[in-house]
Amino acid sequence: MSFPATLENSFWEIHIPLSQEVKYSILGISVTLLFVALCILIWQIYRYCMQQPAPKQDVNGSLSNEQSTQNENLQSNSPMPDYKLESRQDEAERLSRCLSRSSELASSTDSLGEPDEERIQGTLRFSLFYDQLQSRLVVTVLEARDLAARDFSRSTDPFVHLRLLWASREGDQQRLSSVLQEWQTRLVKDSCNPVFGDQFSCTLAEEDVPRVTVRMEVRDFDKYSRHGVLGEVRAPLNTLNIIYPLEILEDLQRPKKDTVGEVLLSLKYMPTSQRLEVGILKIRTVFRFSKTERALYARTSVLCNQCKIRHQRTTEKVRWDVTVFNEVLIFVLPDTQISECSITVSVYEMRPGKKSSKHLIGQVILGKGKTIEDEHWKLMMRSLRQPVAKWHLLYL
Repeated sequence: MSFPATLENSFWEIHIPLSQEVKYSILGISVTLLFVALCILIWQIYRYCMQQPAPKQDVNGSLSNEQSTQNENLQSNSPMPDYKLESRQDEAERLSRCLSRSSELASSTDSLGEPDEERIQGTLRFSLFYDQLQSRLVVTVLEARDLAARDFSRSTDPFVHLRLLWASREGDQQRLSSVLQEWQTRLVKDSCNPVFGDQFSCTLAEEDVPRVTVRMEVRDFDKYSRHGVLGEVRAPLNTLNIIYPLEILEDLQRPKKDTVGEVLLSLKYMPTSQRLEVGILKIRTVFRFSKTERALYARTSVLCNQCKIRHQRTTEKVRWDVTVFNEVLIFVLPDTQISECSITVSVYEMRPGKKSSKHLIGQVILGKGKTIEDEHWKLMMRSLRQPVAKWHLLYL
């Protein structure tokens, strides 16, 4: 194929409108990329040549000489030597890892949401004052210092949750507590040294002051999961002189649960129909008379491998010292789940006719373990098709 002479001349006379500096820059970049590609190729060839076959390990260290000779013969005859032995060994190792992780997970369910003792650090500064003329208790949360930060963000979003706990009897080993008031400070984002300055007050009779303990929990806000607990401070008013404003600086301690009541539960398992019957019979709490009527209800949740699979709640009952429910909640659970699941009974108080007025009174967890609550579970599994009732303490 031939082109006209004029067209050939015009084609060869085409020039790129670029300066010499740009041309040399493009040439330099091209040479650099070529040099990098050659280096990568040489490095990959070097790694391929230096690789050596990994030594093969036997499944059992105590194989006899006859078995080793047989394995050598198999290696010489088969194109894939010891493939089955190595795969079984790897599978056994994976199963052992899974079993160890599941045991660690089961042992750590009791401490879910609780902070590590080594990570509890920091102080909380607050003030207390009791006004005798107005019979009011004033609590002011000032600031916190040197709080433990999260590992991934190196910071924290702290706030303080306050509870006024009123003890039922003094000198009792298992005295019950009642929550008089609950407050919460504002949230301070990205700060290990937050300054709050929030003040709370409530009416409190002078004869009740020695029975009140101010419990303050410093929590780390989490939008998508349970709030972390960084530590707590307790201030029993019977040991403090708060007639005048008293400013206190305390180190954060590991949180402890308070006994707030008892619940009478009945458990029965029907293996044929695979039904678990949880009976909420009675709930005993410390009841202080108030002008507004308050109600209780219990929410029962079934958890398997820390995942909530089912839940039910009772009807609302007017709160008394001993609130009678006598309700049975039925859950359908196969044998594979009944051996690994646990039951959480949460008791809530609410004021009828008001929205967002419910708050947690106490909880009890039943399942496999070494606590007293788990003995009830063992009795249920031994006496199938028969209800077993037992009192359990409620903790908060």
